[in-house]
Amino acid sequence: MAFSQEANSLPHCFMLPPQRLAVGPSLEIPPPEIPPRTPAAFPPRTNRRVSFSEDFRRFFVRGMAALLPTLITLWLIVWLWNFLWDSLGQHIIFGIKLIWDRWSGQGLPFRPTAQIGQALNGDHWWVRLLGVTLAVLLIYFVGVLVGNFIGRTFYRLAERAVMRIPLVRAVYPPVKQVTDFFLMSQQREKQFAGSHVVAVQPHEQGIWSIGLITGGSIKSLAEATGQEMVTVFVPSTPTAFSGYVLVVPRSRVVELPLTVEEAMRLLVSGGVISPELERAPA
Repeated sequence: MAFSQEANSLPHCFMLPPQRLAVGPSLEIPPPEIPPRTPAAFPPRTNRRVSFSEDFRRFFVRGMAALLPTLITLWLIVWLWNFLWDSLGQHIIFGIKLIWDRWSGQGLPFRPTAQIGQALNGDHWWVRLLGVTLAVLLIYFVGVLVGNFIGRTFYRLAERAVMRIPLVRAVYPPVKQVTDFFLMSQQREKQFAGSHVVAVQPHEQGIWSIGLITGGSIKSLAEATGQEMVTVFVPSTPTAFSGYVLVVPRSRVVELPLTVEEAMRLLVSGGVISPELERAPA
């Protein structure tokens, strides 16, 4: 009895749990067994700490993807501004200063030469704005002049006179073809009228290039091979106005359901921009 009283007087935290629970006179239910915890019950943590270099690289790429289109657009605008000023604007301002100096006092307000040069100094932003604006207006009026019959006639006469210069004759025609191709949609449509977008294997079987059928082949070559030959222009990327020419049998080309505009857009973008209907899963 003394031992029992001492056991009852102990705190509950020091009391041993019963090994069996007795229910009734003869039924004993063992306590539920708790399975031991194995290392598999504690899965390893997959969240590792990202280093500063990885975090910086990820956010830097995101920032570039967000800002790069805007930066390229601003760069093109600044480049066009400088091009117009350097090519036409500053010369127009110089002509204004020269006319003002020559006609000063004869219909124009008299100003000394130094004062005219200081007033129309190209370092002032408003002078550059005036020069670029006058350059844009000059380009517009030239376009209007060349658009009518009389202006077109004078333009062709001037072009023929320029073509007589040996050095200009070697450089001017290819430059004019490139500018007409990019700036004049009618000329581009006329140049590729009747062209078909095809796929051709120029180097190795199984490797295809996109090209344009620009015409038939040389008659002697077709007679020598005994096959119908076609001339295919294969543009390069990203400068689609340059490339190389192939003369291949018609049976070796595969016509594609693409327009010339879609093919050029595909080539210039390096395959990034492609028609949605022709995009195959990667």
